[in-house]
Amino acid sequence: MSLNAHQRHELKKLITELGKYRGRHTELVSVYVPAGYDMNNIINHIAQEAGTASNIKSTSTRKNVEDALTKMMQHLRLYKRTPDHGLAAFSGNVAEREGQSDVRVWSIEPPIPIKTRLYRCDKAFVMEILEDMLNIKEFFGLVVMDRRDATIALLKGKTIVPLVKTHSEVPGKMRAGGQSAQRFEQNRELAAKAHYKKVAEYMKEQFLNLEGLKGIIVGGPGPTKYDLVEGNFITADVKKKIIAIKDVTYTDEFGLQEMLDRCDDVFANEEILTERKIMNQFFLLLAKQQNKTSYGLKEVKKRLEQGVVDILLLSEELDDATMDELEAVALQFNSKVEIISTETREGQQLRDLGKVAAILRYEVHEG
Repeated sequence: MSLNAHQRHELKKLITELGKYRGRHTELVSVYVPAGYDMNNIINHIAQEAGTASNIKSTSTRKNVEDALTKMMQHLRLYKRTPDHGLAAFSGNVAEREGQSDVRVWSIEPPIPIKTRLYRCDKAFVMEILEDMLNIKEFFGLVVMDRRDATIALLKGKTIVPLVKTHSEVPGKMRAGGQSAQRFEQNRELAAKAHYKKVAEYMKEQFLNLEGLKGIIVGGPGPTKYDLVEGNFITADVKKKIIAIKDVTYTDEFGLQEMLDRCDDVFANEEILTERKIMNQFFLLLAKQQNKTSYGLKEVKKRLEQGVVDILLLSEELDDATMDELEAVALQFNSKVEIISTETREGQQLRDLGKVAAILRYEVHEG
């Protein structure tokens, strides 16, 4: 399971905030409750730790630990049952000056189920489990090829990651003098088959044991891609992972992007399609009904406050303070908010437009 841009933003924001705090001793409490685990067992465990904390020699450390554990138990008791994906909770005294008290508690119901049960009292909050959720673990394999060239890549989230390029020794269509047409064609076919075998071997190396691979998409001009897929070149275990074959013009990075543009049916349930659709809607309106769009922080903020924004588009590169401010205004007027990654061409265009844009509910004319 991968995260959408909004989930990634919220998770990153929490990780960044909690990463700033350091305890003077081992007094910051981190608790991870796995999905399906009984919350009462966790609370009982923390109560036992609170009893043990009374043995801490340092008065200030003992107070900070006991206060953090008390705050944690109070917070966990608010949950009638463990959330579907589990719970990550953190508490501790985060006062800047020693001797002062500012005991806070944070929690998040993560977008991906927690599998680890953890209690730790340390100088820093334990963030590794949440940080690991930011790592994309689902991929599509991409292959674009013809008789002469092939490029193999991964689609990781919304980013194309090229892996292998290969070039065949298939002769061109002009044969050398003195060579029979039949012999020339035989040589071309032998070279093409050697090329297909090489591509198939690269596919096996890159994709066969790749954990999280959701499928392989093969593309290219003409019938060559079918020769590769339907011939006896690709091993059965790799072939069964092929989920689509697409006609594309190129066999390089342009071909990979072109193939993605033609995969709406494949990515129907993927976030990459949702993002591209909403951004393409914005750019189409910008070209044909410019008064139904807005972009740039100052302009969009004005439209938000007028209550005319239908969909607010925010680049994930926008700073947190500005993003939170705009989302708060959008909430007042029931404007939908979409956080757009910069991993697609469309997302990069939004970034270059000033990181903020909007689709309006109706055309707005100044006058």
